[in-house]
Order: sequence, then structure tokens, then C-alpha cells
Amino acid sequence: MDKFISQTKEALKNKKRRWKPKGRQVEDFYLNEVSKLFKKTTFKRDELIEYLHLLQDNFGVLYDKHLVALSSIINIPFSEIYEVATFYAHFNIVKNSDTYHPIKVVRVCESLTCELFGSKKLLDNLKNLEDANIKVVPGPCMGRCNLAPTVCVGKNYVDKANIDDVKNVINKKLFEPVIENYISLDEYKKNGGYLISKKISENKISNKQILEALNESGLKGKGGAGFPTGKKWEIVSKYSGKKYLAVNGDEGEPGTFKDRYYLEKDPHRFLEGALIAARFIKASRVYIYMRDEYPAIIKILKDEIVNLIKDNIISKDYFIVRRGAGAYICGEESAMIESIEGKRGLPRHRPPYVAEVGLFGKPTLTNNLETLYWIRDILDKGPKWFAEKGIGGKKGFHSFSVSGRVKDPGVKLAPAGITIQDLIDNYCGGMEKGHTFKGYLPGGASGGILPAKMNNIPLDYGSKELMEAGCFLGSAAIVVLSDKDRMKDVTLNLLKFFEEESCGQCTPCRVGTEKTVKIMKEKIWNKQKLEDLSEVMSEASICGLGQAATNPLKSVFRYFEDEIKYE
Repeated sequence: MDKFISQTKEALKNKKRRWKPKGRQVEDFYLNEVSKLFKKTTFKRDELIEYLHLLQDNFGVLYDKHLVALSSIINIPFSEIYEVATFYAHFNIVKNSDTYHPIKVVRVCESLTCELFGSKKLLDNLKNLEDANIKVVPGPCMGRCNLAPTVCVGKNYVDKANIDDVKNVINKKLFEPVIENYISLDEYKKNGGYLISKKISENKISNKQILEALNESGLKGKGGAGFPTGKKWEIVSKYSGKKYLAVNGDEGEPGTFKDRYYLEKDPHRFLEGALIAARFIKASRVYIYMRDEYPAIIKILKDEIVNLIKDNIISKDYFIVRRGAGAYICGEESAMIESIEGKRGLPRHRPPYVAEVGLFGKPTLTNNLETLYWIRDILDKGPKWFAEKGIGGKKGFHSFSVSGRVKDPGVKLAPAGITIQDLIDNYCGGMEKGHTFKGYLPGGASGGILPAKMNNIPLDYGSKELMEAGCFLGSAAIVVLSDKDRMKDVTLNLLKFFEEESCGQCTPCRVGTEKTVKIMKEKIWNKQKLEDLSEVMSEASICGLGQAATNPLKSVFRYFEDEIKYE
């Protein structure tokens, strides 16, 4: 032992001293490049994702040497920055490059509806356009299903895209979002905008009156859960101390585009709804979490928030817009909160629920964007105005995002309790020419699939008929399928989406989606294995992604079994 110790000491004595500290070292050139972007001297941990967006917006991608420089500037470990950046699909990291040049990413939507309209072939053709400055990649649903197939060039969308249109956009360098005409603050105020929120601030409308109106209207969360809005507000309002409102604008469920539709036309109706909710719970601040796929909306919101400040309707920094970065999981409320805090969007274990321990550890009200969009009208026109819109004993209406094989896809404002057949015939102009109604998704990718013969089921939250059929309404994203569509291909597309979007936190979801897709790619399915995987995922996954991922598969087993070959 003594000999071993003496040999070790001698080895340490003779060991060369390290000439530089551990870890990756910041280079002056890249430090200067990054420093120029920041006008502030105080940095916040929760703004990390915003800093990453700032880098990528300026350089096209995230160069790892820029990330090292960022680490030095904001005093966050490089490993932590890298961990966050690699979690989100929209951050493109370039490693070990000695030089950098601008890169524009071309994303081709591979969601179900876009695939129905030829996105696979389009992606293959566009690959030929790649060079040092253009990178072509597939991407999940971009919230433009009624305009399929869609391609995003930089931040500009090419709808009903073909290769010539995309080439034209690239050649003309049209990379910035197109802002369509929308209702401005002045126009909105001329039509009674912000009068309700003003009355609330002047105590002319009490919280009791607001709560009674919400409960009577029957308004439920429009993000997919369908939780009564009034009850949710009441729960959070009872907590004391600092509270927050977190608005979920991460409209990532494939087939859903209603939030985009409303914000591109009438953003202040939503902003006033958010202000009313914030005042109801006495929120210290409002965070609006918007998916990165909506660059036009992000710009609209930021511009109009500035106008609200100038008009003294809100104070500076009361409304904060936070960009997502391409992660479907952040549509789950606790994952969204993690992302707002500048971290990976991993769902939290519950309890505690976010109403009690939410954003920055404080009680937090989370609401879907569309939910808040209707608040002003309900308080202005009265709860009956909303409640009486339903049929068959249902309350209110739904903004159905309809895409697929119909003549006139789009957002259809229709009564709660409407049937798919009524929706197709009277709101969508019938089926597309040459197509026969075969089936439909009543609630986006995770809401299951129903055959055309079940065309008389009332579409609403808590619909007994829907639940008995093994489906749910969710975000009211309707994808209509025809006799030209193979259910095996449809289901595989949906399961591949969940495989890609699994956050990886829990094994049942991470491994389960991967194994399920692998089996489904075979010509002949092992039904028993698929059923076993589905059961484990449903029972053991942390959040709704894994729990509902195999709903389309279950539907195919139940309603379209004749189209599948089994072992």
C-alpha cells in the first residue's frame, strides 16, 4: 500500500498542469457577436428560451460557439443551455463550425391533412433545393390544415403549396411573416371594446356577477379539457398573495387552427378577455404563451400590447408574450409553465395542481386562448346569448376546425351538439368532389376515429355518445376522411406524430410510441403486442400525450378492422 501511495504521488507530481480550465471556452469573436444582440445588462433565467430565439432569429441557426458565448454573458451553465435548446424542435444547432453563414429553414408540414394532400411528395421534391443557405425539413402540424399542404419558408407560409410557389418565395427572399388586415385598437374601441374591462376596474361589475354569468353561460375550456371556466376562475381567485394568468396559445393538436383564425382577425377581443380574467383573480402578471409556428400572431400581439400601454389600458410588462419553440407537449398546462420559466417543457407530476403551485411556484390560472376570446361577449350580451346557441340540451357553440375531404374547410362556428353530418352538409358545402364520406376524427389526433355510419353523434364536451364510442371532442379539430384514404396510413401518421412529440420523460410513452410505430410499419400487425403497449401507455404515462396516443389505434381495431392484416 505504501508503495502504491508513493507511486501515485510521484505520478501527480510529474503530471502536466492544465493550461486552461475545464469546459468549452468562449471565443472573443463569438462573444462580441452575441453581446451586440443584448441591450440589457440584467438577465433572467426564465427568459432563456427568448434569448435562444434572439440568437436564431439573427443567425438563422444556433451555432454552438454562440451558445458558449451566451452562457458566459447570462451566467447559465452551457450544459443547461444546450439541454434546453436540444429539447425544442425549432432550435437548429450547428456544431463545431469555424465559420457561420445565414441559413433559412424550409419546413414542410407532415400532419395528417397535409399528407392527404401530397406533402410527402412535396417534401421529396423540395429536398432538391437544399444548399449551404437552405435547409429543408419535415415539420409537425402548423395550424393551417384548411390550406393544406403548407410549407413554411423562414417565417413566411406558402399555403396550398407546390414546388414552384416555394421556389418563388425563396428566390424573392420573402422570409418574413405576412400580416393580414385585422381589427385595430381604435376600431375595436369604437365598437365597445374595453368598456367591460373598464367597468370591472371601476367596480361597476363585481366578481360575483362575473362568476354568475360564466356559470350560467356554460362556457368550458376550449383547449380540449372542457373544464368549466367559472369554476376554474373561482378556485384560483381564492388563493392569496402573488398570482399569475398563463394563457395557453400553443395550439399544437394536429387539425386545430381556430386560435390562429381568431387572433389574425380580432386580437383585442382575446386581449380584453385576458385582462378581465387577470383582474378577476388579481393576477400580478399575464403570460401569453404562443406557438412559434404563428410568427404573424406573435408580432400582432406584441404590437397591440404596446398600443394598450400607450393608451393606459395596461401597465408596462403586465402582458408578456413568450414564444414556444416547436414542442407539442407544451400544450399541456404544466409543461407550458415549465417552458415559460425557460426550461424543458416536461409535464409535472400532480398534485399539486398548477392552480395552487403553478408559474414560479405561485397559484396560476391557465386558460386556452379561445376561452378568453368569448369572455367580453358573454359579459356584454349576457350568458343566455352564449348558452342558447347549443342544441339538444347542450350549451353554447364550438369553433370547429374542419379540414380534410370537404369542399369548404375552415373554422366553423356551430352549435354544441351538432352532428358531423350536419357540419359537413350545412357548414362545409358537402364532401369534396369524387370523395365519399368514410370516417372522421372528432377531436384531433388524440380524439380517436369514427366511421361514417356513426354520423349522428352529438359533438360536445362530455358527450355520452362520444365517450361510449371511445372518442372525445378535445379541441374540436375535425378531420374528414374519404374512401380514397387508407386507415392504416392515417393511423400510422398519427402515431408517428406522437412518437416524435413525446417529451421522453416517462418510459411508457417514450418507448411505447416507438415500439407501436415500429410494429405498425409492418405489413402484418401483431395485434396482441399493440394492445398490450396501448394499455401500458394509457395506464402509466404521466400526461395526456402518452395516455391518449393510441386512441386512433384503438378506433381502428374497433371500427376498421377489415382494413388491417393481423398475425
